[in-house]
Amino acid sequence: MGITTRDVFGAPCWVSLMARDLDGAQEFYGATLGWDFRPAPMGEAFVVAELEGVPVAGIGSLATGVTMPVAWTVYFAVDDADVAVDRIRERSGTIAVGPVSFAPGGRGALVADRDGAVFGIWEGPVAADWRIGVGQAPAWLELRTRDAFEAAIFYGGVLDWASGRKGCCEVSYEEDQVVLRQAGEPVARLNSGPVETAAPDPHMQPRWLVHFRVPDLAKAIETAEAHGGAALSPIVSNATERWVALRDADGAVFRLTADGPAD
Repeated sequence: MGITTRDVFGAPCWVSLMARDLDGAQEFYGATLGWDFRPAPMGEAFVVAELEGVPVAGIGSLATGVTMPVAWTVYFAVDDADVAVDRIRERSGTIAVGPVSFAPGGRGALVADRDGAVFGIWEGPVAADWRIGVGQAPAWLELRTRDAFEAAIFYGGVLDWASGRKGCCEVSYEEDQVVLRQAGEPVARLNSGPVETAAPDPHMQPRWLVHFRVPDLAKAIETAEAHGGAALSPIVSNATERWVALRDADGAVFRLTADGPAD
């Protein structure tokens, strides 16, 4: 039997992009990040991105006429999608779509927390090789929000973080961040910062950000710009990492991360 969301409940289990131009998204991310693509079980409007055979992310095509912004979405594993949806409503979150059934045997919903940061929940099978911070999976996930502590309480109540239940994710405060860990490994970071819930620019609103790791940050930025993307920030660094915010050719925001301090 494969791995299911019951084995990794509460943890990030997937990231996906809904694009207006599926072929264009494959061209952009294939060039920028070296991804290959294969058909997804959910139909021809979806593909799975892989790097050296390891699943990295899903990309789907937005239906014609849908006006929602193009964005990367983080999905969290839950035991029961209906229970999770009820918990979100009880805590003043909102439900945009679902729960909806997908092949093969999964159920998902698109939701938002109290401050409007969009995320997904998923009940069912998960990719066994996909991990945050390991191999070719996203380097890490970040929530930019008004108050990281309040956000941790919201997500903890919905996803059973720090509940004492065997196998649950643990929450700690490290270097001015709320850090989520699964089996001792960091899988997400929650940061308080200047955000505007009702800002007309969606990039200024509370949001989950996906950071993808690359071996050469300068080369990846150059490639992204050559394929219609744009850098949204200067390169930022700490003692061990460098990163930059980018927008893809379709308008979705993500970040690239590379090892090593700035030169």
